[in-house]
Amino acid sequence: MRTGSINGLRRIALAAGLMLLALAALAPGQVRAEASQAARPLSVVVTTGMIADAARRIGGDHVEVRALMGAGVDPHAYRQTRSDIAAMARADLVLWHGLYLEAQMEGFLKELGARKPVVAVAESLPRELLISHFDYADKVDPHVWMDPRLWSRVVEAVREALVAARPEAEKAFSVNAEAYLDELEQVAAYSDTVFASVPETARVLVTAHDAFSYFGRAQGFEVLGIQGISTQSEAGLQRVAELVDILVDRRIRAVFVESSVSDRSIRALIEGAAAKGHTVAIGGELFSDAMGPEGAYEGTYPGMIDHNATVISRALGGDAPERGMAGRLAAGS
Repeated sequence: MRTGSINGLRRIALAAGLMLLALAALAPGQVRAEASQAARPLSVVVTTGMIADAARRIGGDHVEVRALMGAGVDPHAYRQTRSDIAAMARADLVLWHGLYLEAQMEGFLKELGARKPVVAVAESLPRELLISHFDYADKVDPHVWMDPRLWSRVVEAVREALVAARPEAEKAFSVNAEAYLDELEQVAAYSDTVFASVPETARVLVTAHDAFSYFGRAQGFEVLGIQGISTQSEAGLQRVAELVDILVDRRIRAVFVESSVSDRSIRALIEGAAAKGHTVAIGGELFSDAMGPEGAYEGTYPGMIDHNATVISRALGGDAPERGMAGRLAAGS
């Protein structure tokens, strides 16, 4: 073989060897980058506090959750801000309720879903389990979290969305979800017990807007709201007059305000009943479309349901401990 050919082969071999060495040197860096990406918490942006509580409890250390709507925020009227849009654009996963709850955001969320994982978790529920919307023939009542056993199905949808976004953490998500679902069953059982103690004739819940139909169905209560399912519907004088007559005729002794809705209409009911010689008290403040303050027990979904069950049952003549299921409610709840 000629010397030139030998030298050519040597150059090729040398180049191939150098390439292999370079790849070998790069591989650990690539592995580290992939490991770093896997170790980084999943960035999850959610709309409501109820979904945030589920995502945090299920995700644990594997997620960082930002909720757009905090305590006292009405999701029916909420519009995304510039910072919300930026957060959702950067997120690995966006979870929203659906069922027309976030009515002002729905168009944006659906558009965003064409570009990244965006999941309407409550829309996983079978249609036959949903209550029809009185104001819109093609819509349903979105307040499914008012029944903890129904909400448990939505929690499972949250788990599935997290697994799809971070499959390597599936085992952790499943273990955390089971523990959370057990807690929801405990608060559901507590609700069953305290509501069973309310006299049959007193099982009427009067609130600012019709957010408690799933609660009423689960616990055998009649639910009367001044406004419709959405807080965007108007509370007419005729509706207030009708409810005043019901309060007086049926001797209903308590009505309830909501943390995310003005109490103006409820106070109009009380004044109307008083004008007819019947005294009605405010039975307490309920969490309807939003949970309690962040960091408080009432700022968790189990705490929200514990609070509502305790306040309603005590105000309507039932037997419930003042501090709730496990003595964790704030004094005076």
